[in-house]
Amino acid sequence: MKIPFTKMHGAGNDFIVVDDRALTFPVAGKGFIARIAARRTGIGCDGIILLQPSDAADLKMRFINPDGNEVGMCGNGARCFARRAFDLGAAPEKMAIETGAGIVRAEVLGDQIRLTLTDPSDWRMGLDVGQEQPVDFVNTGVEHAVVRVDDLDGLDLPKLGSGIRHHELFAPAGTNANFVKVEADGTLSLRTYERGVEAETLACGTGATAAALVAARQGWVQLPVAVHCAGGYDLTIDSGDGGTTLSGGATTVFEGEVEYGDWI
Repeated sequence: MKIPFTKMHGAGNDFIVVDDRALTFPVAGKGFIARIAARRTGIGCDGIILLQPSDAADLKMRFINPDGNEVGMCGNGARCFARRAFDLGAAPEKMAIETGAGIVRAEVLGDQIRLTLTDPSDWRMGLDVGQEQPVDFVNTGVEHAVVRVDDLDGLDLPKLGSGIRHHELFAPAGTNANFVKVEADGTLSLRTYERGVEAETLACGTGATAAALVAARQGWVQLPVAVHCAGGYDLTIDSGDGGTTLSGGATTVFEGEVEYGDWI
C-alpha cells in the first residue's frame, strides 16, 4: 500500500501530514511510524498528522508522536492541518477541528494561520523539581512545564529537559519542558524539550502558548506577545474573550508517497 503524504512545517516544527479521510492509515503500526519519522533513514518529522472525518467539526486531527504514541493536541501541527485542509478544499477558511483535547478553531489569513485553542487548565505554579528555578505548569491542550532562565544558549537542555519531563510530579504521563527568556523588548525566546520526540524541537506551538500564558500571569510580559522559537521563526500568542490564540506560518515543504511495510 502506497501512502501519499505532505511534508510541512510550522515555525520549524515539522510534520508528515496525511489525508486520511478514507481511514486507511495504519495507526497501530508503531514500527512503521517510527521508521518514517526517523530523520536519517526515513522522511523525518516531529509528528504525524492525520486528516480524518468528524461528526463534531469540519475535520478531525489525529496526532502521532515519532514513538508511535498518540497525543491529544499539537499547536503548530493544528496550524499545518488547517493549511492542508484548506488547500485540499476539505475545509473553509474558518474551520472547526476536532482534536483529542477538544474542538479548536482555525482561520486561514493569507500565509498565516490563527488557531484558537481550548482553555488552559491544571495551573500549578512555583513547583520544586530540584532545580535552581521554580517550575510553573499549565495544560494548553497537552502538558507543559515552564522555567524562566537568563541564558538559553548555555543550557544543557537534554539533561534539564529530560529531568523535568520525567519528574514524579508529572507522572505518569510526563510533561513537555519549556525554558523561556524574557527579552528587554518584552518578547520571549524559547527552547522546548518535547515528550514523545524525547529531544529538543525547533518550535512547539502549545509550548509557546504555555510560556506566554505563564509569563503574562507572572507579570513578566503583556499579551499579545511574540515568542522567538529555536528554529528562527516567531509565533504570536494572544488571549481575550474569544480564547487564547496562536498565530504563525504553516508551510508546505514537499509531497511524496511512502510504501507501507517493514522498511522504506
